Amino acid sequence: MSSLTPSEKVAAFRAATRDFARRYAGEIAAGMTDEQIAEALKSCFGIFSGSGGPNEFSITRQGAGLKLWVSHEVHNHVSMKPIWQGKATIAMTRQVYRISDPNDTQMSLL
Repeated sequence: MSSLTPSEKVAAFRAATRDFARRYAGEIAAGMTDEQIAEALKSCFGIFSGSGGPNEFSITRQGAGLKLWVSHEVHNHVSMKPIWQGKATIAMTRQVYRISDPNDTQMSLL
């Protein structure tokens, strides 16, 4: 299995969470707590789902544990360690979609 470059990881994450970004665009713009992000991701991932095709990433999602497996090749992902899971998935979601946390009282420095 070939590893993903940092830019491929971001592209793969966007592909894996495309439904999240579409369904929760308003909430993303308004800001979401970690708990809200987790619930939204669980809803989008479902129990267990996947996608892929020619010239696309092979993606497997699991709502329980917020797990994401991604590779260039078709794999039985459950035998591999997920690239993101739990808090790491929430952090990546917040980073990629620039989601503010309404509970964060830090003033913007920009």
